[in-house]
Amino acid sequence: MPVRTSDSSASGRGRGVGLGLALLSAVAFGGSGVAAKPLIEAGLDPLHVVWLRVAGAALVMLPLAVRHRALLRRRPGLLAGFGLLAVAGVQACYFAALSRIPVGVALLIEYLAPALVLGWVRFVQKRPVTRAAAVGVVLAVGGLACVVEVWSGLGFDALGLLLALGAACCQVGYFVLSDQGSDAGDEAPDPLGVIAYGLLVGAAVLTVVARPWTMDWSVLQGTASMDGRPVAAVVLLAWIVLVATVVAYVTGVVSVRRLSPQVAGVVACLEAVIATVLAWVLLGEHLSAPQIAGGAIVLVGAFIAQSSTPSKGSERPVASGGPERELSRRGTSA
Repeated sequence: MPVRTSDSSASGRGRGVGLGLALLSAVAFGGSGVAAKPLIEAGLDPLHVVWLRVAGAALVMLPLAVRHRALLRRRPGLLAGFGLLAVAGVQACYFAALSRIPVGVALLIEYLAPALVLGWVRFVQKRPVTRAAAVGVVLAVGGLACVVEVWSGLGFDALGLLLALGAACCQVGYFVLSDQGSDAGDEAPDPLGVIAYGLLVGAAVLTVVARPWTMDWSVLQGTASMDGRPVAAVVLLAWIVLVATVVAYVTGVVSVRRLSPQVAGVVACLEAVIATVLAWVLLGEHLSAPQIAGGAIVLVGAFIAQSSTPSKGSERPVASGGPERELSRRGTSA
């Protein structure tokens, strides 16, 4: 009996640590937009901010890429797809959207990705989905209508909304890529290695697209305004690279290894809430009551969609958490 008590206590501590890491990951990811928007408003192009973020994180993760260099031979397609979609595509579209619409709105639209995945599963892969998952899609779309205030003729910039939707579509591409490795078993790629190479691929692509040699580097020597308060631009950049990218991904992966993917996915949904609250407090981006209610509905719908189990005859859940969590689940057996 004492042994069982000890095991139970250790399990409880491990779960507590896992929950803490998952929450830290959500906070880190949620703070990226709040730190990036002042840099964009200070004069940096959104693509340049994305390049700085991805290239900086790639340098930090370079030792892991060297350690897992065998992935270049074993999974070149996965690494290329992850870099193009989950890194370059998501970040470029999201940061470009930030220059035109509020942080909270951009992230809430991006969280339509789990619902869009169901459309891919149902109509492209021809796999059944549960009724609860379909309800989640309806809730997410309805909540989004409240967020963008469709009754007022789309109060936000239409291009900004499309860019945010593009970020969600890139996340769908990630889910499809990670699904391709689901039958790898013990040969599943290590998630940290895939993240490291994804950042390297993303940095290479963004170097061509963003052309950082045209960037106004002097912006980084000055300050940016956060709702009227000056903050050193280099401090904001350091937060984006070290906290909102490196720490966010690593803590997300470790938390899934201590929790089930479903539990970690629930905590991941807090990212949108955290980003909205931070934007409210630090950037003064106040949302109306209908928009707040719509945001809550989007999160509920996304959670239902990504946590629902498949109908009979389907081999696995249609979706189960954010992109970095799904990938880490694939790699836990490596």
